[in-house]
Amino acid sequence: MTRPRLRPLRWQDLPEVQRIETAAFPDDAWSPAGFWGELAARPRRDYLVLEDSAVVGYAGLDLAGETADVMTIAVDPDRRGQGHGARLLDGLLGRAEAAGAAHLMLEVRADNEAAIGLYTRYGFAEVHRRRGYYQPGSVDALVMRREVGHRG
Repeated sequence: MTRPRLRPLRWQDLPEVQRIETAAFPDDAWSPAGFWGELAARPRRDYLVLEDSAVVGYAGLDLAGETADVMTIAVDPDRRGQGHGARLLDGLLGRAEAAGAAHLMLEVRADNEAAIGLYTRYGFAEVHRRRGYYQPGSVDALVMRREVGHRG
């Protein structure tokens, strides 16, 4: 199988992105209108897809000056455990650095052990916890931060 490649998200990717979003985040998936709004907010919002014969995953940034925020990273549940999340995070880090961001922030569900492990390996540290933030289920949100030039 060909190694998936990173590229900018295009409007025509949205049906496949929405399918992955719903599978990855069944309790709080973004709506199609939400994704349209994100793409309409370019260049401040910057989204990538990882694809081979189909979209494998996607990721997005909010580039707001010195601090960039990871908006989302999602990988098709059938393709997890193959390093795709790391490839997407590498892409976001490169985009944040190219945009001149000094810091990268993100928010992750406290019960998402795989994502927390990835972020920790990449040098992110918890700076705040929002108790009961994600509903349903009252799951905490971890706010994590790292320097853009720092490689885990």
